[in-house]
Amino acid sequence: MSADGEHARGCVRWLVALLALGLAASAAAQSFGHCRLYGSKGAYPFTPAVARQLTVETGLPAPGWWNGESPDTIQDGYEYCMAANIAYRAGLDRLVVVNVSFPQLLGGQTRNFDLALTQATITAERSKAVDFSIPYFASDQGVLVRTGTRVDSAAMRHFRIGVQGATTSGDFATEKIKSTQPLRVYPGLAAAYAALASGQIDAVLYDTAEVLGQAAASHGTMTVAAQYSTGESYGAIFPKGSPNETTLNRIIQSLKNDGTLTALSAQYLAQAWGVDPSKIPYLRP
Repeated sequence: MSADGEHARGCVRWLVALLALGLAASAAAQSFGHCRLYGSKGAYPFTPAVARQLTVETGLPAPGWWNGESPDTIQDGYEYCMAANIAYRAGLDRLVVVNVSFPQLLGGQTRNFDLALTQATITAERSKAVDFSIPYFASDQGVLVRTGTRVDSAAMRHFRIGVQGATTSGDFATEKIKSTQPLRVYPGLAAAYAALASGQIDAVLYDTAEVLGQAAASHGTMTVAAQYSTGESYGAIFPKGSPNETTLNRIIQSLKNDGTLTALSAQYLAQAWGVDPSKIPYLRP
């Protein structure tokens, strides 16, 4: 074969290799949706529950936190992109999302996952069944009502309040607000929101961040009229006794230290809420 032929074949091999590398990079990028990745890949390696992937559990829907209706449609959001950056810093190229119920997760009944990100408040009682990460987001309790509803501390004591089961919202409503009306407990937030929309309850009490997302999605029919200061924080959930807790906590701390979580909040939560949480008035229980 002539020198020109060898040169041509070499160019073809080079182009094929370059194309393969590009496809591989594209596939890796697609596995993290639309998330921007920060920091250094593989800076904090560990052995995941399922080989070569980060398996993350959550509860959907959760607008702003997980933008999509099902695991297959999630492309971004605060917690999804937080998970993507955790996977990246662990040197993993694949992120798998598993949708589970909140009570099942908090009861320590799920297996074969690395962590759960589902706006879960850290409590001593919950820590009996699962392990929590260091805090990654501070959250108070917001009061979601139909637009036009007058809300103050006195009114709350006569409201029909709805909460999601197995959450700290129910404890707060029972122990602090002490409404004269029976507390309505729902299996999920979607059911509580539907009850509010239909007038079966007067308010949904839940994390301010979460109900702000629902208010933004309600097209003006609902609003977060007030909130209560609780000093609570969200933490990632680990399977009890996970050998990766130390490394995952180091990754989360690195995301806090370098401003990644702040950037994700500004990009996804502020955009989803359309409201600065600090401007929402606080009530005394």
